[in-house]
Amino acid sequence: MTSITGAPPYDAYAALRHREFRWYILSLFAMTLASQLQAVVVGWQVYAITHDPLSLGLMGLAEALPFIAMSLPAGYLADRWNRRRIAVWSLAVNAACALALLAFSATPGLLQRVGVLPIYGVIFVSGVARSLLQPARQALGAEIIPRSMYENAITWRSSSWQTAAVVGPALGGLLYGFAGPVAAYATGAVLMTFALVGFLVIRYEPLPRTLDGVPVLASLVGGLRFVWSEPVILAALSLDLFSVFLGGAEALLPVFASEILKVGPQGLGILRAAPAAGAVLMGVYLAHRGPIERAGRAMLFAVATFALAIIGFGLSKSFLLSVALLTVSGMADNVSVVIRSTLLQLLTPPEMLGRVSAVNSVFIGSSNELGAFESGVAARLLGAVPAVVLGGTASLAVVVITARLVPRLRQLGRIS
Repeated sequence: MTSITGAPPYDAYAALRHREFRWYILSLFAMTLASQLQAVVVGWQVYAITHDPLSLGLMGLAEALPFIAMSLPAGYLADRWNRRRIAVWSLAVNAACALALLAFSATPGLLQRVGVLPIYGVIFVSGVARSLLQPARQALGAEIIPRSMYENAITWRSSSWQTAAVVGPALGGLLYGFAGPVAAYATGAVLMTFALVGFLVIRYEPLPRTLDGVPVLASLVGGLRFVWSEPVILAALSLDLFSVFLGGAEALLPVFASEILKVGPQGLGILRAAPAAGAVLMGVYLAHRGPIERAGRAMLFAVATFALAIIGFGLSKSFLLSVALLTVSGMADNVSVVIRSTLLQLLTPPEMLGRVSAVNSVFIGSSNELGAFESGVAARLLGAVPAVVLGGTASLAVVVITARLVPRLRQLGRIS
């Protein structure tokens, strides 16, 4: 496979002309804004209490374990039950988690007395809810628009997510710095509730399900079998998994903000927002540019650029240069995200979207949350700067190895 053809004349705003899709990305924006806002506040709180980079890695582990363990069953449920209903209940649990964090912070001296274990517990529950939400949400997004608009919809979906990921950390840092954690968590709970309402107003007729009579175990592994049978999809997912697992620096941003760049919680919010700002800029460009030609080479180049930007960030002692390099990393990462997501949705049969999205979620969860744990362990052993620089170098090596081992990925052409 070198290309997927047959697209109609390109319309940059095609997906946005659908009412259901507009509500979908508004809800996505709200829930991402809430989660990104809370991530900044939780990270700063945990590091302020423990002063240990490993505690930041344990945050990633607390979310990754349930997320990865539940993802395949969640994909099965998304292909068997009402996807919107699953998303709504998952968002309700996430709103309750925000209220629990609010209660911890509103109780004077609680976290200082008992430590950060209650926070880890809430993160664990949130990871369970997110594991159920992810495949249902992704499959629902593909179900409410025509297949011919998938790439355009994915680009706008990514731009919506990344815009929230710009505003959320900055807002979280400002709220924490000027109003305290209670105000930040209250804002997160309100945003999660809005996202829940947004999913409820989507007019949605579920497609017929095809899993009745199929053994549960066979259904659970169906997504894995499909991904394994498509070498290009497997290579794209693996490239993202290992490059972000090894090269991600996000978990250590509280250390850089506090001890290396010395910019406080407000600066941490800006650092957290920078990759998403770059992704938004790239997303808007891609939405107007149309389908990517020579998508395989573009993906490899993008991941290599991401790795080089992370290496530069690890070596930087300047706040402005650090922000610029993180912005570049976000721009590069979004190219990879759009290509990978488009491949998944165009090549996957509609009745398998939930299970294949779950496999994608396992790869993403492994790279992000387990990558955060790996970063915390490496920073404890080596220090924050060596951990980031060596991780970026390893990520660059992954690009070279993937390009040599999977020539079909290099040869991938236009996907539309």
